[in-house]
Amino acid sequence: MSLNVAVQMDPVEKINVAGDSTFALMLEAQARGHRLIYYTPDKLSLVDGRVVAQAAPIEVRDVKGDHFTLGERKRVDLGEFDVVLLRQDPPFDLAYITSTHLLELLPPAVLVVNDPASVRNAPEKLFVMNYPQLMPPTLITRDKEAIESFREEHGEVVMKPLHGHGGAAVFKISRKDPNFGSLYDLFAVTFREPWVVQRFLPQVSEGDKRIILIDGVAAGAVNRVPAENDIRSNMVRGGAAAATEFTEREKEICATIGPELKRRGLVIVGIDVIDGNLTEINVTSPTGIRAIKRLGGPDLAAAAWDAIEAKRKARPALPLADGEPKSNWFLRRMRGGRRPSANSRTR
Repeated sequence: MSLNVAVQMDPVEKINVAGDSTFALMLEAQARGHRLIYYTPDKLSLVDGRVVAQAAPIEVRDVKGDHFTLGERKRVDLGEFDVVLLRQDPPFDLAYITSTHLLELLPPAVLVVNDPASVRNAPEKLFVMNYPQLMPPTLITRDKEAIESFREEHGEVVMKPLHGHGGAAVFKISRKDPNFGSLYDLFAVTFREPWVVQRFLPQVSEGDKRIILIDGVAAGAVNRVPAENDIRSNMVRGGAAAATEFTEREKEICATIGPELKRRGLVIVGIDVIDGNLTEINVTSPTGIRAIKRLGGPDLAAAAWDAIEAKRKARPALPLADGEPKSNWFLRRMRGGRRPSANSRTR
């Protein structure tokens, strides 16, 4: 099976090839004979009902400083592709949300990974709240009185912006911390959304485990140990990657959430677990694939493409006239008075 694959991602020239999961997925796709084009989210457009992008063919190679070659950039109709990889990093802002709306308009025969409607409807620090039995005590609010009451009950807490990413603006606050008032004022001015306030887990010093699930099944994990004098284990913040195995509790967590991830079309998902506590479910552009393989774990890029190819093969053909482009699907649906919806997309 040779597929035409469009990759929506951050600027390819800026990625760290040693740790970038999207790059790992591109290398594997290319090795399988799939044809790749690349574009950044700002090059995505909706024109007369068709989803198009200014994109370029791309060849990738695992050579630091010389990791890609681009062909001629031109406008392409994404409705004519087999697979679109939705892989840009957060922030999960209105620009990100808008791109999910546009990609949702593609014909059902185009497999978008991860499903754009499900990405939009599963903000990473909110979606996880569907599983309170798996989590540490957690509060989402902007209300100062509610935060103070939560601190009084649980003692030390971690406070972070609801739509933050990469460990930015994550603070540990003690029960009687004199800096809390100033920090609250800073958050109130800086962030418009609510904040996540979570009971501090001191075992984070032993690691914050990133587990990758492929089509709802736990596939591999890496333990991320914070740097000295830091509670943040993100590798972009100095966390060190270490090989690890699944505990029985982690297997239970994955078995609990896996079926819902699969149902929603969330093919590549990364969850964060500290001392048996689920803290986040990452669905936008989860990392960890290269680190897991480098530390002797499975090749999750290959597992991901096995799942993607199986899903794409299972999709029904569109009912088109001879020679009619796939992208006409949206126009015909609109003329028939019906709008496409997330439920109309074959998972």
